[in-house]
Amino acid sequence: MEQAEKKTGDVGPTLLSSVQMARFVARGALRLDAVVPAEMNAEALGVLDEGIAPVPYGTPVDKAFASGSFARRLLDLPQVAGALHSLVGPGTTVDHHAVHIREPHEGQAQPLHADAVIDVRPDAFDVQLMYYPQEVTLEMGGTLSVPGSHLRRINETDTGRYQNLRGQDRLVCPAGTVVFLHHGIWHGGRRNDSDIRRYMFKIRFNPRVRQRLLWDTSDLHDPAVHAELGAYLPWYEQASGRLERYNRVLLWRELTGDDGFDLADHWVTNTANRPESTAAAHAQETAV
Repeated sequence: MEQAEKKTGDVGPTLLSSVQMARFVARGALRLDAVVPAEMNAEALGVLDEGIAPVPYGTPVDKAFASGSFARRLLDLPQVAGALHSLVGPGTTVDHHAVHIREPHEGQAQPLHADAVIDVRPDAFDVQLMYYPQEVTLEMGGTLSVPGSHLRRINETDTGRYQNLRGQDRLVCPAGTVVFLHHGIWHGGRRNDSDIRRYMFKIRFNPRVRQRLLWDTSDLHDPAVHAELGAYLPWYEQASGRLERYNRVLLWRELTGDDGFDLADHWVTNTANRPESTAAAHAQETAV
């Protein structure tokens, strides 16, 4: 999970940069370390123990969580609000939310999976927020995810038989960490082998506006954008990794509105090539 850069002195939401968005498109995750204040983390343990009342599917955030409530204050934190706006835009609605608690020495883990039924939307995506109010150690068994897996579409536990993949990320983080995940990423909660109860609060958001140029685009043409979108990740085979990079380009084109964007290999440009001119017309044009 990639950590977002921190900016200080901002009053309003801290939007993501183009490089950070490209990293999310490539890896399917964005991590904000220790962005929730210590006093809120302490409060969270009691709040999560009591549970947070469910809300109907499709409820706007401002109606799902009352002003001043813990969940609303969490979402109003500048870096959290900025990342959420950058990824899904204004007016987002809540798909569902849940409190996940792993008991000490629970002895079991989730299989590697993608959430809900297979979702093959190429031009939109839901985002899942995962909030960790405590420090998560390796022994506590944080969420495991596979960076770059989100565009390899699977249905729920299709990947459940896999135990370890190269480059997987088993979350270890400081208290107050928030992670945003693409809805398609392969992930699973690890077993808790510690003596400490582990908490995580999850919210899935549905966009209600077109997810296009919602972030700070001042660095849109930074060469680092290409570098992020072109990166090979450890679990890819040489040939199959091309497909992931191809799908990243398609998503980036949608997010930016730039139908001509491509990586140096020109795979998307080539497969989109549909000449409409006839051979006779071409001959006439070249003869002129």
